[in-house]
Amino acid sequence: MAIVHKAYRYRLYPTNEQATLIRKTIGCARFVFNHFLGKWKDAYSSTGKGLSYKECSAEIPSKANA
Repeated sequence: MAIVHKAYRYRLYPTNEQATLIRKTIGCARFVFNHFLGKWKDAYSSTGKGLSYKECSAEIPSKANA
């Protein structure tokens, strides 16, 4: 008997305010990712080991401390 895979597609229609917030959120996430990617590459080239998640997340301030 063949396995049948089902998929559902959804399309979102955000308001202008929601679309702006989505773009800002994605932009911030991209900035943080690229920042730590650069730090990881520098650490790897100098020590031969990359950074761990724990080391990277310790550098991100929490909302309570901000």
